Amino acid sequence: MAGLAPRVDYLAGFGFPVGGLAAGKPRVLCLGAEILLSTGRELVYVFDSEGRQLTAVYRFPGQVWHLEVLALRRVLFVLCARSGVYCLSLDQAGRSVSQSERDEQDSEPPAPVIPVDPDACVLPDATLCAFTVLDGVLVTLAQGTAQWRLQLFECPGPGQARPLGKTGEVELSTSTPPASGPGKPAAPDFLPVLCCMSPPSCGAPHRLQRGPQGFSLEGALFGLLFGTDAALLESPVILCGLPDGQLCCVILKTLVTSSSAPGDPKALVRTLHHLEEPVVFIGALRTEPLAEDGEDACCDCLVALGHRGRTLAVKASRDGAGSLVPELREYCLPGPVLCAACGRGGRVYHSTPSSLCLVDLARGGAPWLGEEADMPAAGPGGLPSLLCPASLSVCSVVTLAVSPRPPGGGTELLALSARGRLLTCRLEQSPEAPWPARGTAVDTGRKIKDLLCSIRTVSERASSLRRAVEQRDQALTRLNEALNVSCALLSRRAGPRPISCTTTTAWSRRELQDVLTATCLLESSGGPRLGPGWALCVQVLPGARAPDPEAAGPAVTYTVPVDQLGPGGRREVTLALGPGEDGVLDLPVTVCCALFYSLREALGGALAPSGSFGDASRDEGPPDTLPGPGGICLPLSEHTVDLLQGLRFPGLAAPPAPAPGPSGPARDPVDTFLEACCRPGGRPAGPAPPRATYLLPSVAAITVSAELLRAAWGGRFSGTSLSCATLQWLLAENAAVDAVRARALSSVEGVAPDGTDVCLTVREVAVPDVCPAGSLQAVEIQVQSCSLASVCGAHGAVLGRMQRVVEEQAARGSGPPDLRMQHLHQTQASHEALLREVRTLRDQLCEEDGAGSHATTERLLQVYRQLRSPGLLLL
Repeated sequence: MAGLAPRVDYLAGFGFPVGGLAAGKPRVLCLGAEILLSTGRELVYVFDSEGRQLTAVYRFPGQVWHLEVLALRRVLFVLCARSGVYCLSLDQAGRSVSQSERDEQDSEPPAPVIPVDPDACVLPDATLCAFTVLDGVLVTLAQGTAQWRLQLFECPGPGQARPLGKTGEVELSTSTPPASGPGKPAAPDFLPVLCCMSPPSCGAPHRLQRGPQGFSLEGALFGLLFGTDAALLESPVILCGLPDGQLCCVILKTLVTSSSAPGDPKALVRTLHHLEEPVVFIGALRTEPLAEDGEDACCDCLVALGHRGRTLAVKASRDGAGSLVPELREYCLPGPVLCAACGRGGRVYHSTPSSLCLVDLARGGAPWLGEEADMPAAGPGGLPSLLCPASLSVCSVVTLAVSPRPPGGGTELLALSARGRLLTCRLEQSPEAPWPARGTAVDTGRKIKDLLCSIRTVSERASSLRRAVEQRDQALTRLNEALNVSCALLSRRAGPRPISCTTTTAWSRRELQDVLTATCLLESSGGPRLGPGWALCVQVLPGARAPDPEAAGPAVTYTVPVDQLGPGGRREVTLALGPGEDGVLDLPVTVCCALFYSLREALGGALAPSGSFGDASRDEGPPDTLPGPGGICLPLSEHTVDLLQGLRFPGLAAPPAPAPGPSGPARDPVDTFLEACCRPGGRPAGPAPPRATYLLPSVAAITVSAELLRAAWGGRFSGTSLSCATLQWLLAENAAVDAVRARALSSVEGVAPDGTDVCLTVREVAVPDVCPAGSLQAVEIQVQSCSLASVCGAHGAVLGRMQRVVEEQAARGSGPPDLRMQHLHQTQASHEALLREVRTLRDQLCEEDGAGSHATTERLLQVYRQLRSPGLLLL
């Protein structure tokens, strides 16, 4: 009995990038004597197999991901990456040939290049990943932010106006878009696969209208796979093979228009199987012998292949009681699978980087193993228990197609290699290649090898499942620890929190520049332990904390892994607040600290497919199964750094002790002055700005009752005068507070971040005419500087502290003393008059110019000073 002898014929060569063509996106189609070819770039080639020459080249605006052609209408449909579906006629008259636009590859023969008009895009959609055409319907699969969307449109024609009418839509399983950086979005590693399966009643009349991805199944298998509804409706079914391994089906006639009544995915989408690896091919074939008039007989076996070689075959069979049941078998073929195709005689062709292989589902092995070989066989009409691939001696085929009716009989495969070579592989019956007799030593050795290979596959599968279970146990343990930490931090129990974060500020010297730094100290006083996956996030926002997050300026976030932090542990993070490259430090800023737990790091390994051992040729990380920045965020603290914390006090630093030694000659006074100016914290050596030299200093004052301050302190400053205690309280978060406390100062002069002097003076005053009992003891806090910006910053910092004190006392239920309301009314009336004058002067500034505007500005500044000093009394 004769066997099969492959014969390979080279047709043409096409350009390829460095490293060769990648599998998944190149396509090759047969249309009579014409071959339509895409290498995954922007060009689609039309090749005449009889004349062995290119007849046309179409240039599309983006990378071509998929091709389909309607043979009768000679209409080509093309999916371009991040663009949409294009439709054009292959018989268009008067092709505009651009001689200046030719392929840049020297290995490709010259051919007319036809730029495709953007108006040929009949369905613009940047999220489309796959499509198929059948019976006047265009079926598309788009990748949304969270789920896949299957949509139905009326089948367009060349030149048809947009938009197309949508006739149905349904959402499939969850989808995770590929990670991408700024600019162009990243292309997916694996594209989904669409395939149409029709019942025998509607398959024959529309055979020529279906695209190349359509098959007609026997009625028994169709009903077992897709249910009674699909069989009674005689509706085509769309099979979707997704990159996560799911094999889903949708009955077309059950879909409704999404705009009027969106379909329920649970009712419309059915998951047939899960390969646990990306699906790269879905097809159907016939394993039973054909009748004499059975050229158009329906397929009786459904086949799906995964990227790592896992193969699913489904066929209708009968159980012991004679009832129809689906027979499902999984096989493990060599991988990774680059492409596949179904042929006649129950044969499946699939390509790996090392070889183009052939398996026979009708016989259960390679055709030259012999029908009578002692192979593990199934029952009559069943699927084989083992598949033995046979090599056709062709390597690195990235796309494959089976010629529908090759001349001279046999089977003809059309293939494109990774080196851009277009090949035909003809399989013919050869009497010189006989099948060996039954029971030879070669067959026995091959069977033993196959059995050992199957045992190893099962062992690796068991090890993979064991690792997956261990990873999921570890993930559950980490999630339990994360929940314990969350409950401990979010509970409203009284007392200190088990994990806290405090922020302090200080000036330091870095790279010959004074820098204000913030130090965040993370401490664990007890309770749960922080393990891997936890990170301390420090966010720096300009300005004080805004009630509306959208009103805040741009924020900078620092993330530091915590690793391990047990009870009593500490982690310290120091970051620079400024000044920046422009030498400016804008205060106040808000420093927010929070703990973040990354679910991606904790669950990434547990959510990986359990069958990931089959492909060692691809260096793939864990799949992106978690959307966006998935994690748990627990706020810890919020600290505002204002001008009072940013002040420096060079005058409070202790002068260096003179070095012992003999007294030398008197130094030059000019040298002494220049040395003093160059010391850290001294004034800049350059000339002072005119505003700071000649203008009078700006002053702002705040008057606070002594009773309010003592209630806020709570006895912390006992034995200290009221003015000294107030200054220490204001500078409590400044590094110089110890020097102020040691010298019992009530007035201090510091330097703002911009180099201007700021003077803080606290004095005790008696406010008359406020209380009926007499004068009210109070404290006046005065801010003085030649820089109006520094006065405003310091004044705002003092007001912020006072506002917090008033709010705390109001929460405790404290009330003001007995007051003379007439005096308060007079004070309020005078301030309201000043505010009205401010509004009038600001309106005049918008209308005046020249000398008049200068006088108005001076008056406006005087009114502002009257409002700030002495200001209202805080009680």
